Amino acid sequence: MKIINLIVLGVMMGAVGVYGQMAGMENLYKVSAAMSRSISPENLTGEKGKGGMATLEEGSAAGAARELGQGWKVNPYVRIKPGETFVMGEVKDSGIINHIWMTPSGVYRHSILRIYWDGEEVPSVQSPVGDFFAAGWGRGTEPDINSLAVCVNPRSGFNSYWQMPFRKGFKITMENIGDKELVLYYQIDYTLSDVSSDAAYFHAQFRRINPLPYKDVYTIVDGIKGKGQYVGTYLAHGANSPGWWGEGEIKFYLDGDSTFPTICGTGEEDYFCGSYGYNEKKREDGSYLYSNFSSPYTGFYHVNDPKYKGEQRRFGEYRWHVYDPIRFKSDLRVTIQSLGWQSEGRYLPLQDDQASVAYWYQIEPHNPFPPLPSKEKLMIDRE
Repeated sequence: MKIINLIVLGVMMGAVGVYGQMAGMENLYKVSAAMSRSISPENLTGEKGKGGMATLEEGSAAGAARELGQGWKVNPYVRIKPGETFVMGEVKDSGIINHIWMTPSGVYRHSILRIYWDGEEVPSVQSPVGDFFAAGWGRGTEPDINSLAVCVNPRSGFNSYWQMPFRKGFKITMENIGDKELVLYYQIDYTLSDVSSDAAYFHAQFRRINPLPYKDVYTIVDGIKGKGQYVGTYLAHGANSPGWWGEGEIKFYLDGDSTFPTICGTGEEDYFCGSYGYNEKKREDGSYLYSNFSSPYTGFYHVNDPKYKGEQRRFGEYRWHVYDPIRFKSDLRVTIQSLGWQSEGRYLPLQDDQASVAYWYQIEPHNPFPPLPSKEKLMIDRE
């Protein structure tokens, strides 16, 4: 199997071997030429032997550590002012990011995560932080997600296990477009090693439309040019009207497809590997009940928050294409319909709130992403 496949698939269920970098239960006893490194507020450069060196004069938690001094959790977090972009980590070397953990404060849709590979000027990853970690409905509504690629642990422990190779370096930033200061705890775990010439780069792109115009089809991603494989979808779906909302088909247009796609699903809950409306039931009080689930490759959750009143309901769905990546040679476009039911067994085009993150690997260069929605259009409506 080629290295490019191993990077995308192997670490989640077995080995990854990229010039000495290996991961997986069956390889933990093997020594490797790769060197482990980690960036956090306690070691902003990731350099060997440079962790925990912050002094009381410069540490973010100097007050808590004032009786203990240097080395005692002096700088465990950073503060990002409104309008500021903070460089979380920057490395000039080759290797693979294996894990990213963080817990941010504030409005998740106003905290924008970006990742740049090998000195590129435009990001390969661009998303509000909550949506990137499949938790798109805001602080206090985080789901429990126990998948192989992303884990969200109580209360707001965001974890990414997507393997992210780099050859000349990487830069990860967080932009605070909100009105309040952002407090961010985080850690970026990576290894330094050579990377195979056929290893592709990780990409993720966020989009959102609310409401979706009548009879429009929601575009999860388009404009992908190059060779690679699509490996995941997160969809934050807000139903803006009563009744079932997940009847729409997802479509993958590959390598020159125009009007009709090569891959066409049978319905939204089907694509996310559920069935029959996720066991949707309506209680006597008019509220809706669903069966949430989180599995290694797929998951669904209903945001049951008393701040969300009336008929409007919020849902999160993820699908990781670990064993079934969507491979493309030249281009890719992915769309999903917003569809429900009306009288006499007829479909009803819906005008729902659709927000998504598309995840894929491709050979660089990539097309620049479209601009993010404005600050106001990123906000989550609460009746």
